[in-house]
Amino acid sequence: MNPCSRPRRTPAIAGFTLIELMITVAIVAILASVAYPSYVQYVLRSNRAAAQGVMTDLASRQHQFFVDTRAYSGTVAGLRTSVPADVAANYTITIALDAGPPAGFTLTATPQGKQASEACGTLTIDEAGAKAPADCW
Repeated sequence: MNPCSRPRRTPAIAGFTLIELMITVAIVAILASVAYPSYVQYVLRSNRAAAQGVMTDLASRQHQFFVDTRAYSGTVAGLRTSVPADVAANYTITIALDAGPPAGFTLTATPQGKQASEACGTLTIDEAGAKAPADCW
């Protein structure tokens, strides 16, 4: 038989059925319901780590300020720096001075907005390097 004389077949229509599409949507929904809470916790932990880095830097600047002036600064601006915008959006960082003797300070980062739901809550560090809550540092 001549290959050119064979009857032509009509191609099968390719595509997805509604059932296949709904199964795919269900699988994506299940994966998203598992992944999204983990992602939210990751974002909260990374925001906390950024705040801790800023607080450690501010404590170091406080010690240098004390060496230069024999007193601690009561404001972040007094340390000739500012809190980065990404940290300021999630935490309010304040400085409390202790007149002493000996003089001291406590840096406090209070979570705000969505960060307030983070398990560790308020973070502190003092002039001696004592950090609270200890299990969150």
